[in-house]
Amino acid sequence: MKKKDRSPIISGLNNGNIPIVIGTLALIQIDVAFRNLGLVVIDEQHRFGVNQRSSLLEKGDNPHSMAMTATPIPRTLSLALNGVRDLSMINTAPENRIPVNTYLSEFSEDLIREVILRELDRKGQIFFVNNEVFNIEIIADQLKRIVPEAKISIAHGQMDKNNLENIIKDFTSKQTDILVCTTIIESGIDMPNVNTLIVNNSHKFGLSQLYQMKGRIGRSEKTSYAYFLTPSGSRINEISEERLNAIISSSEFGSGYDIAMRDLEIRGAGNILGKEQ
Repeated sequence: MKKKDRSPIISGLNNGNIPIVIGTLALIQIDVAFRNLGLVVIDEQHRFGVNQRSSLLEKGDNPHSMAMTATPIPRTLSLALNGVRDLSMINTAPENRIPVNTYLSEFSEDLIREVILRELDRKGQIFFVNNEVFNIEIIADQLKRIVPEAKISIAHGQMDKNNLENIIKDFTSKQTDILVCTTIIESGIDMPNVNTLIVNNSHKFGLSQLYQMKGRIGRSEKTSYAYFLTPSGSRINEISEERLNAIISSSEFGSGYDIAMRDLEIRGAGNILGKEQ
């Protein structure tokens, strides 16, 4: 946001003329003050650190707070289980929503081609997640060779903001078939025509990341498919294997809580009294 547009909002918060503000982490900056902060709602709570959440709450005089997420972080879940925080769950799926079919497989060009062509045949689109920017273009070129019929675009957070916006707009308007991207799709993306997800090197992701990315598909009445790939012929460590088994076995709606419980078992609760997660 430009400074000239930001200034009147900051002034409105300072003097209390703006009762509700929806913002990003910009709200924790030192020049943002609230006249009487009474309620803080944090969406996608798993994406914020303890210090960031604390900094926002400290801008008020002990305000009420509510954190929302499909996958509560282990520390927060542990606090809830111990009665320090209240916990409420919404288990009802949106109307006509179908659970995502989830698979674990070694990287296979034949499988990737079959999966992509099946989605293209029903006029759908595909997310291909590769979270390493240094080789994302190499991966995109490999996909062009595997599926020359598909139109492919690349998106990641290190791109110029305007260029990234145009790429997402083109993908949303169905001018491209496959979006090769990083975890920038993890939240805030609603593209009902994308119903196939392929995650490369899935053993390198956290459990909540895998669950959140899986939630980017299956947002329509179409059957959706998520494929979590591991390197061919390579052995992954025990903890990574536990995470992948957990994501594969939790395919029903409302399983975010079960995923979070497994994450708590795998990672531990962190420091309940301190800020370590």
